[in-house]
Amino acid sequence: MTEAALQTLTATSATANVLRRPSIWARLLSNWSVRLSGIVLVTLILMSILAPWLGTIDPTDIDPSISNTLPGTLADFTNLDGNVISHWFVMGTDSLGRDIWSRALYGGRVSIAVGLSVAAFAVTIGVALGLTAGYFRFLDLIVMRVMDGVMAIPGILFAVTLIALFGGTLASVVIAIALPEVPRVARLVRSLVLTIREEPYVEAAVALATPTWKILLRHILPNSFAPLIIQATYVCASSILVEAILSFLGIGLPADLPSWGNIMAEGRSQFNQYPHNVLFPGIFLALTVLAVNMLGDGLRDTLDPKFNKRGG
Repeated sequence: MTEAALQTLTATSATANVLRRPSIWARLLSNWSVRLSGIVLVTLILMSILAPWLGTIDPTDIDPSISNTLPGTLADFTNLDGNVISHWFVMGTDSLGRDIWSRALYGGRVSIAVGLSVAAFAVTIGVALGLTAGYFRFLDLIVMRVMDGVMAIPGILFAVTLIALFGGTLASVVIAIALPEVPRVARLVRSLVLTIREEPYVEAAVALATPTWKILLRHILPNSFAPLIIQATYVCASSILVEAILSFLGIGLPADLPSWGNIMAEGRSQFNQYPHNVLFPGIFLALTVLAVNMLGDGLRDTLDPKFNKRGG
């Protein structure tokens, strides 16, 4: 076989392999962990968004006459406007006569929003710091020592301090939870940049006098997307748990803004007699965190070349 024919055959085989290789979406959908966690997360998010149309009432309405109603009870409820409503309490009521089903669904909006906001904030700041430290070596020592200092402070203690200083608003809770996560993202991005900057295509871009910002945004950052997406899922799951812990301790979001954490906090004093006040929001919380973690595992198995051979 001539050299030209051999080169043609090799090129044809390479083209055929590329054509046979499934797309990224096909590989993601073939992973059972991604499919299952995606279904659970989409269901929970849709339930939170569509809460007003899922048999709920105002989660802040109080009627002490029906306090601690057992799940599945049909009772007359008097709202804050004085109107009497015949309502089916799917998950019962708490000690103030508030509907647990309504509070759990509306609380999902807050808890999931906190998780997504923290992940977006931590990844954005962490990427900027990681790119800076990894590419500009003269800034590496300064940036990473600051990150090490932040990591030396326990995350819960850091969040408690910030919330005590700035109050328990939604914005302050998001920032308080996100800041301890920034160093982890920054260290990940820095390690990726240190590896990618030695690749031939980056060296070629430097040799062609490509502006630094173009090298960072067009060559280095796109090749860091897969690990960043995986890290963002873990940050999201962790932040949902931390928000629930802070609210459970009474130092997170205010009680008039329902989240799964403060719903459980208000029911803990009567847990022995009325466990449903803690059980149902706890189930929502556990399902959400488990689904997000499973999604992260599935994304890692699919996107990370080290785990590709494991399959879905």
